[in-house]
Amino acid sequence: MFKGGIGQMMKKAQKMQGDMAKAQEALAQIFVTGEAGGGMVKIEMSCRHVVKTVRLDDSLMGDDKEMLEDLIGAAFNDALAKVERAAQGKMLDVTGGIELPGGMKLPGF
Repeated sequence: MFKGGIGQMMKKAQKMQGDMAKAQEALAQIFVTGEAGGGMVKIEMSCRHVVKTVRLDDSLMGDDKEMLEDLIGAAFNDALAKVERAAQGKMLDVTGGIELPGGMKLPGF
């Protein structure tokens, strides 16, 4: 009886592992855009943390360097926050809506 329980648990774990791999592949295809300065700086990033594009409004080219650096950092952080929310949603899909205890994360998420 106990072996059947462990066997069933192993099957579920293998299925979840396969589902995680699929979710990670899907995240590579999802892009978010982080913005700062009212959209004057935009960073497009995949949900696997790969920056695809950085766009700067032409009006920023005459502004001071420190402000531009701050806006780029803010846009990057905005994109990262959006990636985190998208990845969290995918993880909940993989785990069937069950949040893992103690802040545990699935590998790759």
